[in-house]
Amino acid sequence: MKLLHLDSSPRGERSISRSLTQQFVTLWKQMHPDVPVIYRDLGRYPVPVIDEAWITAAFCPPAQLTPALESALMISDELIAELLAANLYIFGIPMYNYSVPASFKAYIDQIVRVRRTFVVGANGYEGLLNDKKALVITTRGGSYAGEPLDFQEPYLRAVFDFIGVADVTFIHAENLAMGVDERKRAIATAHEAIQQVVETWQSTTCI
Repeated sequence: MKLLHLDSSPRGERSISRSLTQQFVTLWKQMHPDVPVIYRDLGRYPVPVIDEAWITAAFCPPAQLTPALESALMISDELIAELLAANLYIFGIPMYNYSVPASFKAYIDQIVRVRRTFVVGANGYEGLLNDKKALVITTRGGSYAGEPLDFQEPYLRAVFDFIGVADVTFIHAENLAMGVDERKRAIATAHEAIQQVVETWQSTTCI
């Protein structure tokens, strides 16, 4: 059993999403001190966007890959290996312009890859990352959950489901830009929700 912890905010120690994902990891490690944690910081160390070489390599038959094409997929291979190795995912994703940060979109483009995280069969597309659990913690300046301008959760649910991750829990820390009191209330509510997820995962996850 491994936990993949990923942050995408570029704000460093001022980031609320980072503090919330760290709360989950801290609580989980208290219960499971021997569970390895794979950590990736997309905010400080973004992955490259895909380019022509990547696309050529991703759709090339494996037997025909040249060294140059293999090199184009090295980062994608590394990211996918982390996803395959972990059973539990915790993602911190602030809302930017009603959706995800560019750093996380680049990550998604690197991991959604034919023959690695999905295949095309007789019944259409089939995700390969089965039996995984994901917790997505978002931070938002206003209130968007369930509203037409929330292009974040629907997009992430669709992408994760496409690659086989159907068990996804969302915690939205909203109204963070609506004054000090709203901010404190939102963070406190998120802390409570994180505690509940830890307890739920503890009772439903085989370690």
